[in-house]
Amino acid sequence: MSESSSLSTGIASRYATAVFELAKDGGELETLERDIDTLNSALSESSDFRDLINSPVYTREAQSNAVGAIAEKIGLSGTVANTLKLMASKRRLFVLPQLMNSLQSLIADEKGEVTADVQSAHSMSDAQVAKLADTLKASVGKDVKMNVTVDESLIGGLVVKVGSKMIDTSIRSKLAALQNTMKEVG
Repeated sequence: MSESSSLSTGIASRYATAVFELAKDGGELETLERDIDTLNSALSESSDFRDLINSPVYTREAQSNAVGAIAEKIGLSGTVANTLKLMASKRRLFVLPQLMNSLQSLIADEKGEVTADVQSAHSMSDAQVAKLADTLKASVGKDVKMNVTVDESLIGGLVVKVGSKMIDTSIRSKLAALQNTMKEVG
C-alpha cells in the first residue's frame, strides 16, 4: 500500500469511527446507511462533486459552503452534513470515498454482515443472486450483502470477492492460466 493511500485510509478511519459512534449512540444507523448510499451515488454520478472533493483550487470556505448545500439538497442527516463541513474546513474531503468504505464496513460488522463484490460476465437474475448469497452465507457464516456488477471481458463465469478471499471462475482467468502453461511447455 502506498504511503498516501495509507494516510488517506487512516484519516478516513478516524472520521468513520467518530461518525459511526455518533450515529450508533443516537440510534441513527439506518439513517447513516441511507446517507452512505446517497453519497456513493452522488460521487459516482457527478464529476463536479468528485472535482470538488479532490481539487485544491477551491478554498476551505468554498468547499464547506458547497458540501453544505449539496448535503441539504440530497437530504443528508445533520451528523453526516456536519462531518462533511468539518472535513472541508480541515481540507480532508479527498478521503470521502475511503470514509464511505470504512463506514460501510463498520455498519456491516455491527449487523453481522459481510459484503461480497461479484463480477459476472452477464447480468444475473434475482434468483441467481439469491442462490449465490445463500451459498456464500453458508460458507462465511454471516449474512451477505451483494454488490453485483457486469464485466463482459470475463467471457463467462464469476469473480467473487468476500473480505480478503477471491474466487475467480471466469473463462478469462482460465484462458490466461492455459496460456501461461503453454508458455512453460514451449
